[in-house]
Amino acid sequence: MDRGAPVLYVSRLVKLPLLDSDGATIGRVDDLVIGPPARGSAPLLLGLVANVNRRRIFVAASRIGDVDGAGIRLKTAAVDLRPFQLRLGEMLTSGLMDRPAIENGNELVLDLALCPATVPSNAWEICTVALGVRASGPLRRRRINRTVEWNEVRSLFDAGPVASQLASLRNLHPADMAKAVRRLTATRRSELTEAMEDEDLADLLEELPESDQARIIRQLETDRAAHVLEEMEPDDAADLLSELTGEQRAELLGAMDPDEADPLRRLLRYDQNTAGGLMTSEPLALPPEASVAEALARSRNQDVPCALAACVFVVQPPTETPTGTYLGGLTFQQLLREPPATLLGNLVDGRPEPIGADMGELRVAEQLAAYNLLALPVCDQGGRLLGAVTVDDVLDRTLPTGWRSR
Repeated sequence: MDRGAPVLYVSRLVKLPLLDSDGATIGRVDDLVIGPPARGSAPLLLGLVANVNRRRIFVAASRIGDVDGAGIRLKTAAVDLRPFQLRLGEMLTSGLMDRPAIENGNELVLDLALCPATVPSNAWEICTVALGVRASGPLRRRRINRTVEWNEVRSLFDAGPVASQLASLRNLHPADMAKAVRRLTATRRSELTEAMEDEDLADLLEELPESDQARIIRQLETDRAAHVLEEMEPDDAADLLSELTGEQRAELLGAMDPDEADPLRRLLRYDQNTAGGLMTSEPLALPPEASVAEALARSRNQDVPCALAACVFVVQPPTETPTGTYLGGLTFQQLLREPPATLLGNLVDGRPEPIGADMGELRVAEQLAAYNLLALPVCDQGGRLLGAVTVDDVLDRTLPTGWRSR
């Protein structure tokens, strides 16, 4: 643990206001959810439980922005209002409080401290545990005797072999996670996917062959499967849906948020072997009045995939696909060369030239290679931006069948 790193105490986080990205109070923190330690790492903060509109919901740690005395601010205004359910291997910090630190011991857990984690970045982990006793009497005042490193009371965080294996997977890149999961028995795969958080499962599915994706998604309850699809990149989610029957697709799309389902319906209209079947419907698109500084800020957002962050497309409003008229694209490198206040409309010249949604995948690959591009805009006949094909999408499709399995 870095002794100079900031420390957050669970007792001070619980009951704090939960704020949206604009600072408005939307609820109150009720509890924190942590995962068991993996080999070489501490118990990780998975998220928090909050009371919002009289519902007890889960907020993933990846959605947490700033934390201070005024409350816990989220990165976005949107929250998932599904009732919170504790998954296999997850622990509530409230369940650890007042427990003996060791079996048959006299010292109780009075508080837990969170510190920034080394891996993954922008995450928090349990670093120390405050031990002591609670005095008798109506006030039950607590008296902390000492603070110890978490691994001195490791048994507190033991949640069984499946949970430990799941914790180990969390430290892997999604591609490596997929390789590890494919080596497991069908029973253990089912146990792990059932226990995973929706965001982690979405990352895993994106790295698995479509046949394995479809097998896993069919095993999930409809509401959860729909939410996992919402967490996936649109092009990957559309590819997965294309592996299902028409009835299964309709059921899942009907269970999804309309704003998430509509782009998938548009993508499913295209042949999988065309630019339309390859593209994502959520490229970075900004109006010509936006500045270079705004474009760079959007590119730096950690929720934007690297391949999409490499290029910003300038369009007339609206900026949601299908957009207004496409004006041109600017790479991250081009943006870094310009003064921050420069307007994007003054920098574009119509290049890279857009391609049609019906262009074949091999022709798309040739275009990317010929012009040394990381992304190509896909437009309709009216010049409106429909999406973008990135180099990783093309590699995924043009590599030999079954390459993920090797």
